[in-house]
Amino acid sequence: MFATPAYAQAASGAAASGDGIQGLLLNFAPLVLIMVMGYFVLWRPQQQRAKKHQEQVAGIKRGDTVILSSGLIGQVVRVEDKEAVIEISPKVEVKVIKSMIADVRVKGAPVAANDAKG
Repeated sequence: MFATPAYAQAASGAAASGDGIQGLLLNFAPLVLIMVMGYFVLWRPQQQRAKKHQEQVAGIKRGDTVILSSGLIGQVVRVEDKEAVIEISPKVEVKVIKSMIADVRVKGAPVAANDAKG
């Protein structure tokens, strides 16, 4: 008599959703699905990119062209354990930490021809 239709619908909805383990699984299924999707969409590709970058930096050798995280482009003159000497201009060499190398272009790699010379 004093029950409103909204209260009656809420009471019947709670009984229909299932109590116990089935209701608990239905409530947590979207959360688990979001976590699995996050792993495959965000975390795993980032790990693969980081692994590829570490392999590139570990494999640098004399003559490779590198791009530093600051945007400088230079050629590797000497490689040490954790550092590399980069020639950024004729007779201008800088010593950089290997982890600050953003990209490695191996010797003889094609370069974009977007500037006209001549």
